[in-house]
Amino acid sequence: MAQFLVVLDVDSTLIENEVIELLAEEAGSLEQVAEITYRAMNGELDFEASLRARVATLAGLPVSVFQLAGERVAVTHGVPEMIAAVQAAGGRVGVVSGGFHEIVDPIAEALGLNYWRANRLEVVDGHLTGALSGPVVDAEAKADTLREWADDFGIPLSQTVAVGDGANDLRMMAITGLAVGFDAKAPVRDEADVIIDARDLSQLLPLLGLRG
Repeated sequence: MAQFLVVLDVDSTLIENEVIELLAEEAGSLEQVAEITYRAMNGELDFEASLRARVATLAGLPVSVFQLAGERVAVTHGVPEMIAAVQAAGGRVGVVSGGFHEIVDPIAEALGLNYWRANRLEVVDGHLTGALSGPVVDAEAKADTLREWADDFGIPLSQTVAVGDGANDLRMMAITGLAVGFDAKAPVRDEADVIIDARDLSQLLPLLGLRG
């Protein structure tokens, strides 16, 4: 049986939430941020520019906001079952996110993921500065990350699966063996090999031959 590397987007895919919107709610900038997120995921705005614009609205928030937001995150139905089945078959599961390590790390550890990567928010003296720290995880970085993890696992790209919903997932979906649009926005619906509209990630398993 082929071993698969499954790489998922995080916001609105692995989890039901958009983390930047949970943070923006605390900053009082939710309406503005939600509008930019919607346009970015539909491919209307440059992802990095839109991310920096949204993060700028978080300036001044205390780091305690990470715990508040983290407590509100809901993991999408079927995720633990999907991860367990892929790993039991000798595969690996990773997530690559335009969101933030501060929220992704505890989720990834709790779910027992093999790999994860996300953006970092800059913090000075216990408060968010409204800037990012380090390289930005954009569409190109997502594709590069999928390649890197496949190489680390020692499998060809044909044995990788990318699952995403927004325009910034399209580059990684273009190089993968199977591109799955999950409750996806218009640009992804046009490019994906398969569309899953029910918000249940265990529906991935029959596509991989891991469940009838």
